[in-house]
Amino acid sequence: MSIVEKQKQLKRMIRQVNKVFIVAHQDLDLDAIGSSLGMYEILRQHHKECYLVINDRKNELGVQKVLAKVKNKVNILRSTEVSDHLDEKDKKNLLLILDTNKTYLLPDEKLLTLFQKVIVIDHHETTEQSIAKGLIIIDTTVSSTCEMITQLLDGFKVTIDPFISTVLLSGIVLDTNNFMLKTTSKTYYTAYYLTKLGADPKKVQYLLKQDLKQYIERQKTITDVKILKQNIALAVSSPQIIYRREDLAKIADTLLLFNGIEASFVIGKISKTAIGISSRSMGHIPVQDILEQLGGGGDAYNAAAKIENSTLERVEVLLKKQIRLQRNEEK
Repeated sequence: MSIVEKQKQLKRMIRQVNKVFIVAHQDLDLDAIGSSLGMYEILRQHHKECYLVINDRKNELGVQKVLAKVKNKVNILRSTEVSDHLDEKDKKNLLLILDTNKTYLLPDEKLLTLFQKVIVIDHHETTEQSIAKGLIIIDTTVSSTCEMITQLLDGFKVTIDPFISTVLLSGIVLDTNNFMLKTTSKTYYTAYYLTKLGADPKKVQYLLKQDLKQYIERQKTITDVKILKQNIALAVSSPQIIYRREDLAKIADTLLLFNGIEASFVIGKISKTAIGISSRSMGHIPVQDILEQLGGGGDAYNAAAKIENSTLERVEVLLKKQIRLQRNEEK
């Protein structure tokens, strides 16, 4: 479903409210923060009182740079502060969820109970765990939520400053792995449009720069990669380290760069009690179908799962079993 097709309905819901609370998934990445700031600017220019709801205590490097730049220009709340800023009339408040459609990926699932009006804008596939409240706008054909929000700029008749354009472009570059995955002619046009608005490719690369120590740590994981079925790369990280989901995703992105690799899976601890799996695909191996069997989700190009109260070894066995079953089904 194209966001342009739902533009009138989106405008109508926004017109009816006074306050909008924008939230993305936990562990913000550049697509999440870029689409949030793009939407914040659209709403601000339509005279809405806006807030970004962010609970993350620690952000990846690019998001840190963005938040440092905008911290005095946007209203940022923790989820526990939202109820203190709501309009007295419930119907005048709107919760706008970006770059996720899963309840469990929100910084605080209780947020949904505070709002009568909800809008979800996302580019990931839906599952049984998806949010089923309010206006749901899911477009799995686009590269990123940043691409979706950029498509709204013309229809909402707003202009954005070069920095916000740059952050939107960085979200597209991130989610397409430098225009390698899930890229269409519309994606390239969106990038062109953002550069016309002042997006700076050099500054995009600045936002995408990585921490050297973290990069070296990720490379250690790659040195022990296993190749399954001749074209699937599987890496299991150190049990001594707790990774951010984004770190696992970056390892999966890197593995996809190697000759002959059609899909990659990376397993790592993401908390003291949870194991995360991040996967990437060139589109021929259905990583979404594989990880859905483990309680995760995603799309044809990237997917992820979170498994509580398990070990790296057990998760590896479960994943290999699902990969084997999937490949047998394809024969």
